Amino acid sequence: MTPERERCLAVLARRIIEIERNHPTRVGIDGPDAAGKSTLADELATLLERSGRTVIRASIDGFHRPRAERTARGADSPAGYFLDSFDYGALKRVLLDPLGPTGDGRFRRRVFDYRLDEPVSAPEECAVPGSILVFDGVFLLRRELSHVWDLSIFVAVTFEETLRRALERDRQLLGSAEEVRRRYEARYIPGQRLYYSREQPQGRADVVMINEAPDAPRLVQP
Repeated sequence: MTPERERCLAVLARRIIEIERNHPTRVGIDGPDAAGKSTLADELATLLERSGRTVIRASIDGFHRPRAERTARGADSPAGYFLDSFDYGALKRVLLDPLGPTGDGRFRRRVFDYRLDEPVSAPEECAVPGSILVFDGVFLLRRELSHVWDLSIFVAVTFEETLRRALERDRQLLGSAEEVRRRYEARYIPGQRLYYSREQPQGRADVVMINEAPDAPRLVQP
């Protein structure tokens, strides 16, 4: 890890640790596909644990809706990607609300396995005082969720860069570089553009991390 990235992570971790709540701190890490959200979340989780805090690590990937619902508008529909991909009611019910100001601290990290396309029965856990939820995923600053985060981070990269990374990352998953390009250009990038136009997530975020060059990220306060 470069010194520039270490400094960036240290600033974010310090800001999270300084948040004082009477419930677990809920950190949401948003951004387009292949922006580096999961990597950032994992790195922050490690730093926060080194500080002595208990980290609850979870992702929007555990809250997909069934495939038939996700593709009801068409397998390549941008609106379907933005509107139908995730079960926000379940996310709030089993994770975000239990960790919030009126919750009892009993939570579950996931409810659905999108690869098997079936529900999962994740064990119920109980958050200890001072816990920090580090949650990553797309579309986290939409109006249904933007108010629940005690700190929100938007990982910003250009769509050209997300496609370049996806061509490296998702080739095996989707079968070929051609299919990766087709899927991103038809569904994922237009779906993100729809999200940007409706919700302006970078303006809602507490912090924007410019991650075009992961070795030299920059933090911006909107």
